[in-house]
Amino acid sequence: MNNKLYVGNLSYDTNEAALRELFSKAGTIRSVTIPMDRMTNQPRGFAFVEMESPADALKAIKLCNGQEIDGREIKVNEAKPPEARTGGGDRGPRRNNQSRW
Repeated sequence: MNNKLYVGNLSYDTNEAALRELFSKAGTIRSVTIPMDRMTNQPRGFAFVEMESPADALKAIKLCNGQEIDGREIKVNEAKPPEARTGGGDRGPRRNNQSRW
């Protein structure tokens, strides 16, 4: 079990303090990260909470999954490692902007 948790279905109004308050009931929190959208500078609707131990993380999943924060029922799962990004090769061939017709 990983110490890092994915928290989904967050309201855009949910802040770090609200997440810390809820997850602290399960154990010691190492960090809370709420990713922001680069274009709008608004929260992206999910967060990562890192607990002190795997036991705390498991307890947090059981305690916090399905809880309501800011009018939304949150989903809490073990965070998956980020996927390796390719250099854009998976988007298909590039074309110039000229019409073929």
